[in-house]
Amino acid sequence: MIRNTETGEVLVQNRLRKYPGWAFPGGHVERGESVYDCAVREVKEETGLNINNLTYRGVVHWVNRDTDARYLCFMYESTEFDGELITATDEGEQFWMDADELLNAPDNRFSSLHYAKSPLFHEPGKYSEVFIEWNEKDRNSDTCKRFGDNR
Repeated sequence: MIRNTETGEVLVQNRLRKYPGWAFPGGHVERGESVYDCAVREVKEETGLNINNLTYRGVVHWVNRDTDARYLCFMYESTEFDGELITATDEGEQFWMDADELLNAPDNRFSSLHYAKSPLFHEPGKYSEVFIEWNEKDRNSDTCKRFGDNR
């Protein structure tokens, strides 16, 4: 998540391809790349912005109930950025939105509620991880979720 501390806005991406809907910029780690460096690179590729001094906010575990396959998403926040925003790419459109407006937006606008609306971002320090069980039959229903507190 990129947060503008002067305006109270966050940068939102309206994804068009895989997992369409509102989310934050992100992507996959490349061979030989750290998770942190991946976050910096993906933001640059998708938005044109250079981000600095990322703060780790936690991890989201997606676990398939049928296969036990696990997909991990590492969540970072930055309030330090520069460059010129690219408003549209192959990934989708990028736009600034008031954080409160984002939290009050209808759930069906989001790629996943566990990214842009995640308490990892909006209640920093309270939780360290989100655990979500899912399967292909109820892919859009992630009803089994638990938040790990930050002890």
